[in-house]
Amino acid sequence: MTTAEMVLRLGTGVGLGIVIGVERQYRARMAGLRTNALVAAGATLFVLLSAHGFGGLTGADPTRVAAQIVSGIGFLGAGVILRDGLSIRGLNTAATLWCSAAVGSLAGAGLYSVAVAGTVVVVVVNLALRPLGRIIDRRPESGDETPSVYDFRAVTRDESEAHVRALLVQALGRTDFRLASVQSSNTGTEGLVEVRAELSAEQRDDKQMESAVSRLSLEPSVTSVRWEVRSEAPEPKNGE
Repeated sequence: MTTAEMVLRLGTGVGLGIVIGVERQYRARMAGLRTNALVAAGATLFVLLSAHGFGGLTGADPTRVAAQIVSGIGFLGAGVILRDGLSIRGLNTAATLWCSAAVGSLAGAGLYSVAVAGTVVVVVVNLALRPLGRIIDRRPESGDETPSVYDFRAVTRDESEAHVRALLVQALGRTDFRLASVQSSNTGTEGLVEVRAELSAEQRDDKQMESAVSRLSLEPSVTSVRWEVRSEAPEPKNGE
């Protein structure tokens, strides 16, 4: 195999890893654009090494290096799986990293069409099945298909107000909650300020709400965090 062919395979692996990583980066996941691109690049290089790096060695098995990619990515994926409040986060990100490694391995083996098809499947699964999973997970009881409004409050030190507001916006960006308003006010205690936000959701989801704000309670500058459901449906107008 020529050097040009190896570079082409490496470029294909990196490019397809970037395609997968763009969706992860947009979702603000821990393993985003660079991580998926590097995983795909590493898998491609290892396949090239296993197939062409030991050709002159007696008894060399080119499949052994490639086989270790599967187990090796498992350790990397374990690093992005975290317990977040009442739920476990990172499983889908870890699975995506595993698929990026598979796509890179296919590119390294020269199976371009299969690698492209695998990339399309990974992106479609992450994009299309996400809303479907939400619908299945939150299927409401009869008569409970109404939007909810949440009130969130956190008390923090004056100098950490901007940081807490940024953390709140970042946490909500990974959920289906919409931020209607956010404001800060004095608590009456010197040096402390209360950050208050109003959130809305198509359906009530207390578990997701708790997961979204639980990280704020771990901040050293935050003295208290609480949230409550203010309403679950607007009052019906006459005739409706």
